[in-house]
Amino acid sequence: MEFDSIFDTSRRKTANSKLGTKLADTNSRISPWLSSLTYLLAGNILLPLYFSQITITGQENLPLSGPVILAPTHKARWDSLLLPYATGRCVTGRDLRFMVKSSECQGFQGWFVRRLGGFPVDLKRPSITTLRHTVELLTGGEMLVIFPEGGIFRDRDVHSLKPGIARLALSAESSHPGLGVKIVPICFNYSHPYPSWGTDVSISIAPSIKVSDYAQGCVKQDAKGLTDDLAYALQQLNYQYDDLASSAFIQMPN
Repeated sequence: MEFDSIFDTSRRKTANSKLGTKLADTNSRISPWLSSLTYLLAGNILLPLYFSQITITGQENLPLSGPVILAPTHKARWDSLLLPYATGRCVTGRDLRFMVKSSECQGFQGWFVRRLGGFPVDLKRPSITTLRHTVELLTGGEMLVIFPEGGIFRDRDVHSLKPGIARLALSAESSHPGLGVKIVPICFNYSHPYPSWGTDVSISIAPSIKVSDYAQGCVKQDAKGLTDDLAYALQQLNYQYDDLASSAFIQMPN
């Protein structure tokens, strides 16, 4: 998602219409019964049946409390179900709050997404209200999901990260000193670019990055340093997966 445009545009459009307010305030509360049922069915039936093997490493790196931004690579739409499976309530005791394109929060799908903790952002007309709502979630100690590449990329590379995720984290930390926001790099890899029945998936989780270490007073420079280090952490996870995949291929019997 183009989170950098949210920051740039919101500064110029602080009174950006009723649409921004409506989007930010729209039902971003989690329905306990629906989320429990959805993740129970997905975690115990859908995902294990659909994927041949789900490999998760680094779950010990997930913070069990405090404000957290999960920053995964985005390889497929399956990521949004696999991420709660690997990091959510059954693992950390925490629900995830997804920032979602407003186009995906309409109709029945929108009703469903919002009650699973998702909240919409209009990328064409971003508002400062959306930013404030996101910061409020962090100050409330929530676990927030932002895909820092800004979209789905089906190759094996880590693509350029949008600076908005760093600015958002720094904004929350600077407005509430001592808040303790952490960013957790997560890397998805599928054995096929378009996951189908029997595909293998690997989910790698790196140690969290402390946002306060980057809050030095120059927003642009601080955001660049944080973005660069997040990109490096994701690339390292990706390299580790490539090394393991190559090793497994080499060791396969004829």
